[in-house]
Amino acid sequence: MATLKLKNPPASATGSLSAQRTPVRGVGAGVNKRPTLAEAQAQRAEREARYQEQLRQRFGDRPPAGFARRDEPQNTRPAPRQDRSPRAQPPRARPDTPERDARYEDQLRQRFGGAPPPEFARRGDTRGNPRTDARAAPRTDPRSDPRAAPRFDPRAPRPEPRQQHSPAPPQRDHRDDRDERHQREPAEHTPGSMRLSKRMSELGIASRREADEWIAAGLVRVDDQIVKELGSRVVVGQRITVDAKARYQQAQRVTVLINKPVGFVSGQAEDGYEPALVLVTPANQWREDRSGTRFLREHLRSLVPAGRLDIDSVGLLVLTQDGRVAKQLVGEDSEVEKEYLVRVATANGKHLPEASLALLCHGLELDGEALRPALVEWVNDDQLRFVLQQGKKRQIRRMCEAVGMQVLGLKRVRIGKLMLGDLPAGHWRYLRIDESFV
Repeated sequence: MATLKLKNPPASATGSLSAQRTPVRGVGAGVNKRPTLAEAQAQRAEREARYQEQLRQRFGDRPPAGFARRDEPQNTRPAPRQDRSPRAQPPRARPDTPERDARYEDQLRQRFGGAPPPEFARRGDTRGNPRTDARAAPRTDPRSDPRAAPRFDPRAPRPEPRQQHSPAPPQRDHRDDRDERHQREPAEHTPGSMRLSKRMSELGIASRREADEWIAAGLVRVDDQIVKELGSRVVVGQRITVDAKARYQQAQRVTVLINKPVGFVSGQAEDGYEPALVLVTPANQWREDRSGTRFLREHLRSLVPAGRLDIDSVGLLVLTQDGRVAKQLVGEDSEVEKEYLVRVATANGKHLPEASLALLCHGLELDGEALRPALVEWVNDDQLRFVLQQGKKRQIRRMCEAVGMQVLGLKRVRIGKLMLGDLPAGHWRYLRIDESFV
């Protein structure tokens, strides 16, 4: 069995390795050498000589009285607080120069037009000043001083107040006043004028609420003039434009088409039933949605129904953030058609007479108001097709009850130009840019 023995390196090699080794800290391999007492005293004397030379260069031969060296002990007690009020401070003497006196005399001549009045006192000269003389003079009893002012007598008549006469205004031409009043005349007095927000709604630019928001934000111009005052009025011939920022805000608002199933209400939750808005979730978005719009949580904000659909009815329901769309569908002057398929049954099981069918088309009244003409026709033996331009509460059901029929099922299949199509029940999609209701 072989045994290996390690030999120690020679002393020369060990010394070379220690010479190449980098010290752990500091400069050099050894400990810094401390100066001796004599060396320390010599260094201190050298520093003191440099310090004294700096003092002579700064202050000369003698430093100021308040100067103290950094190494000298100072009194740490705070100095007594001095009264710095204007009365305690002595007036600072201001040296007079011929140039300053000449300027001051020139100012006096410009102010008084000649010699100053006797009671005038120059700044810095307290002699002859009534205020300073009064403070300097000893106080006397008014009752013993005959020159003192008389005492106040409440029975004495009061002096008339002095009237300050303001300079007369410059003369103006009355024709200019009439022109200015005509320009300031509010537009509400102009014949044929209307509110700006209403005019924008009629033109289809925005809804009234949206128009008021744009007006307050300064995004509306009338004849190239920015209008910020709510309630401003315009006439028909005036040109109305909106800022690009308002157009961008309007373009970001979405409209949703949903196939509402039974058991959901159109608007606010009522009687324990949920609104159709709860169906607008990423999971319920139609897979064949070709709008290209990505679902965002901001799309649920201010998303309201544009038209009603009963809790027992199904079919196409529109939810929108755009006030223009809501005005088109549910406005007072809206003429957008809505088509329904209605399954009905007569009370006696017989076919509906032609007279009753004609009455459904035109001639009925609801809530004391005559209904608009409608299109009603048979699709098969138990199903009718309704085409209306109104949206009264439960209108079709009440119309059928008026002629002796009962509604078994109701489905809305079209609003304007948009059909329900193959949209499954409980699913929704976005309104595309190339789609419109009218």
